[in-house]
Amino acid sequence: MADAQGRSPRLQHVHWSRRPQLIAPVMLVAFSGWSDAGDAASSAVSLLAEQWRARPFAAVDPELFYDFTSTRPLVRFDAHGEREILWPEIEFSATTVPGSDLDVILLVAPEPQLRWRTFCEQIIGVARAFDTRRVVTFGALLAEVPHSRPVSVFGVGHDADTARELGLLPSRYEGPTGITGVLQALSREAGLPSSSLWAAVPTYVPASPSPKATLALVDRASRLLQVSLDLTELKQAARDYEDEVSSLVDDDEETRDYVRQLEERFDEEEPRLLDDGSTLVEEVERFLRDQD
Repeated sequence: MADAQGRSPRLQHVHWSRRPQLIAPVMLVAFSGWSDAGDAASSAVSLLAEQWRARPFAAVDPELFYDFTSTRPLVRFDAHGEREILWPEIEFSATTVPGSDLDVILLVAPEPQLRWRTFCEQIIGVARAFDTRRVVTFGALLAEVPHSRPVSVFGVGHDADTARELGLLPSRYEGPTGITGVLQALSREAGLPSSSLWAAVPTYVPASPSPKATLALVDRASRLLQVSLDLTELKQAARDYEDEVSSLVDDDEETRDYVRQLEERFDEEEPRLLDDGSTLVEEVERFLRDQD
């Protein structure tokens, strides 16, 4: 039953600005916060939205889902010199990928602190409103990997059919989880196929944005979705990032020795990592269990 504004109970916190015409879209989701090391996951989905010129069509009211002492609103002056408050943004956008017939819905938002089930119900409700064929979440974690080697990325299918169809690892993780884990679980309960992509960011550069990890996620997503992308600028940013981190590492003998050890271990383990992804899976599970 809908309310007076025509909203279903599942979507009572979603405000629509338009209703795009979409055919069996794929939904791409990333949350800034603990699952977004180096801003890689949120930057990846934001880059896709920008490159594909996605247009907003709906937003979730943030009032019920955020502790504003943790995720603080911002104040700024508008074009008329008036002070305004910018609240945390949970905005859906959509488009058809240029050069293809693939429709996509994209969402980038801060990880909420409150009412995770209700929050995820809003996302799943939007997905079901357009007969979304798959939900793909993006994540990035801090791991003991060297910045000077290819970024480790692996995909996980959160139901057996998706894992088999896309050639992903089946998810066997047990332990603490974040909003991405809740969204994946509720998607499965709602009958929505789901998967996730994770990239590893070096532990010794935790606060710096990592365009190299962003590039790895975007590249993996383009292969997953079977679409082509112009990644020229992002590739240059990734090279600049690697050069800058290398310069900083070279200035500190202790860090330089540590990175050398990571490089040696990476080179030894790379065949196993490429074969079944188990090395990075272990890193992901360790990362999740270490969360407070």
